[in-house]
Amino acid sequence: MRMNKKALLPILVCALLSLACSYIVLPEKDSTPKAVKSKGWSAVVTNVGKNDAGDLHIDITIRNETFDWSAMQAAQQAVLKTSDGKTNNCDTVFVGTGGHRLAPGFQTQGYTAGTKSQPKTQLIYVECRGAQAAPGSTLSIDYSYVTGMLNYFEQDANKASGTLVLNLDQVVADLTYPIAESVEGLIQKSDAQIDAINLNVLTLIDVQHTDTGLQFTWQNSNPSEYPLRVHIGNPPVIGEDGIIYGYFEIMDLESPPITPAGGTVDWTTQVAVPKEVKGFYILLSVESGKQRLYANRAIDITNK
Repeated sequence: MRMNKKALLPILVCALLSLACSYIVLPEKDSTPKAVKSKGWSAVVTNVGKNDAGDLHIDITIRNETFDWSAMQAAQQAVLKTSDGKTNNCDTVFVGTGGHRLAPGFQTQGYTAGTKSQPKTQLIYVECRGAQAAPGSTLSIDYSYVTGMLNYFEQDANKASGTLVLNLDQVVADLTYPIAESVEGLIQKSDAQIDAINLNVLTLIDVQHTDTGLQFTWQNSNPSEYPLRVHIGNPPVIGEDGIIYGYFEIMDLESPPITPAGGTVDWTTQVAVPKEVKGFYILLSVESGKQRLYANRAIDITNK
């Protein structure tokens, strides 16, 4: 059978350049993550009642839907609006994360307030003096929030704002804490090695229950030629009750011991939590990248 000369040409080329024709390399698909627009923070009404003075009392759970670590704080006044359009200013507003960054997909119903020497648990709620929650009422709360790593020198970086609008007819009393929606790859195991500043590696090596709460033993490994510190402050926790335990302050106000060059060092931190609360995650902020820049990690100690 005679073969057309034009048909022979590709075969001859492949025969001469067999290595080039052995594999066909297709271009890789674009693996660049697609930008996801933040939903900001959302909230759920968990109870509508009255305080001891007979004023309207509204319990609230807030949820981080920014797709990033975020700290949230509401304005000092909320607005109650009834179905007939009448409004009432609500001057008692405790809504926020107490300064802490909360992991994406997590939700909370309280945080540690007060002072460092006299901390207290602050539940999240709004009270409206002399108001009634008539059918069809809504509550509007303006808030601001920051996302991402905490930079001491630019603490308001990535700041945004929003408004929560809550339907007081929709009350949800059976929420599960602290995770409202799982985020793939977010949670780290308790023995994970955590990257820190200057190629240091931080590890949680022990968890102990004390009379007042939890004690964590941390170990830092320093491969560099210089002694240094890795600041993590006094990390808070959030448990299955949805409360963030631990008074917030900038991390380098607590000074861990210096890690010698090429060596390791251990130290402990403590957080006060009620004995009956279980299922904790550590909300860790570790100095990373450069001084006073803190990356966030969620450490699973639910089985400790």
